[in-house]
Amino acid sequence: MTSRTAYITGGASGIGLAVAHALHNRGMRIAIADINLKAAQESAKQLNATATASQKHLALEVDVSSWDSQVAAFSKAVETFNRIDVVIVNAGVGEKVFVPNDGGTGQGFAKPNLQILDVDLNGFLYTSALAIQQMRRQDVDHEGLRGRIIGTASVCGFYCVPTLPVYTAAKHGAVGFVRSYGKYLPDEQITLNAVCPHVARTNISTGVFYDHLEEMKLLTPMEGIVDAFMQFIDRGDMSGECLEIGPIGGPQLRMPPGALNSESDRLNKLLYERGRPLHEAKP
Repeated sequence: MTSRTAYITGGASGIGLAVAHALHNRGMRIAIADINLKAAQESAKQLNATATASQKHLALEVDVSSWDSQVAAFSKAVETFNRIDVVIVNAGVGEKVFVPNDGGTGQGFAKPNLQILDVDLNGFLYTSALAIQQMRRQDVDHEGLRGRIIGTASVCGFYCVPTLPVYTAAKHGAVGFVRSYGKYLPDEQITLNAVCPHVARTNISTGVFYDHLEEMKLLTPMEGIVDAFMQFIDRGDMSGECLEIGPIGGPQLRMPPGALNSESDRLNKLLYERGRPLHEAKP
């Protein structure tokens, strides 16, 4: 993998940084993109300290909720590396107050806080869109692929948490995008998958919460999450799939719900054909 390159959003901490270290150890060149440029620079510096002669790691500033910011950062990575083999769509934030609860005593209407959708869903789609367009322009590698895209989703993409409504909606959206478009992209020699962890120790929550989960043996080890990413990198025959990883055992493949009946199955096939012209190549 010494000639391969990776682009990681939210790569300066947590899951993104752990994946960056794993790819660094495999000899890959990495662009670490993060809203915290100083942290990204420090992470790249640490990796470069043990880099091989053929490796070069790059730090980039990116606000994933902004299309223009994403284009600028991704374009710099392409300019530096010429080719992007792996894109890790990882940047994310945790639940915020959706609408303030004044107990029904307030006046007027407060605008809902949709920052979670801007970062965890729109940002996910922005990064994926950049990766797809770049990979379509690339030649296939020795495994017959133009590139791999792997997103960080969540078990909240499967389950419904009543007190995390917008985060749950965003992660359901990410999982739905992967399970749908990820089944189309292999026709273009591109794979799209998602890792869906339980709670791991990152910057999204507090140390007290993580310590509590660890005492209850409910904290997911980072090495298990990294292993799930490596499975998708090593398995070029997997696309449109989601791996759930929790505190016990390794990553588990989670299948989407099946069709309710034969009519639903037939309709889904017709919808697939109806939507195909939207994505076919147009010279």
